[in-house]
Amino acid sequence: MSSPSKRREMDLMKLMMSDYKVEMINDGMQEFYVDFPGPSDSPYHGSVWRIRVELPDAYPYKSPSIGFINKIYHPNVDEMSGSVCLDVINQTWSPMFDLVNVFEVFLPQLLLYPNPSDPLNGEAAALMMRDRAAYEQRVKEYCEKYAKPEDIGAVPEEKSSDEELSDNESDSSDEQVAGKADP
Repeated sequence: MSSPSKRREMDLMKLMMSDYKVEMINDGMQEFYVDFPGPSDSPYHGSVWRIRVELPDAYPYKSPSIGFINKIYHPNVDEMSGSVCLDVINQTWSPMFDLVNVFEVFLPQLLLYPNPSDPLNGEAAALMMRDRAAYEQRVKEYCEKYAKPEDIGAVPEEKSSDEELSDNESDSSDEQVAGKADP
């Protein structure tokens, strides 16, 4: 059992030393978030997703659980749960793969080459097959609404009310401070 835990630590450290922002969810090394940018040459470029990663006790012999936290419009990602339909993670995982492979190869390939014939989001798959331009426009709308780099880490439902609250609080406190400092 020490081998899988050493491997988990090594893979996690390797991921943390890469260009990805990694945020631990709890004290253990089994659950964490990774900020994942959309690949170049795709309608997802310029956007960032927060990915939840859960490593099973048997990792690397058993694949990690991967899910998008913020919404993404993609045939192979469930819009509500963020679950990913990706053979290499779900069925053909091998201990030869590591966490960096997931973020540098598997997820970019998923976004660059969606598979509408094996969908988790039937609407996205149908639109992609019927009207590629309309599909890419919808992808860009979702990117703008849910995956702006500056919004990463904020929960969409809470974000708008929290931002309004903090904006109002900061405006009033700024005015009060500015009012006292001017005279």
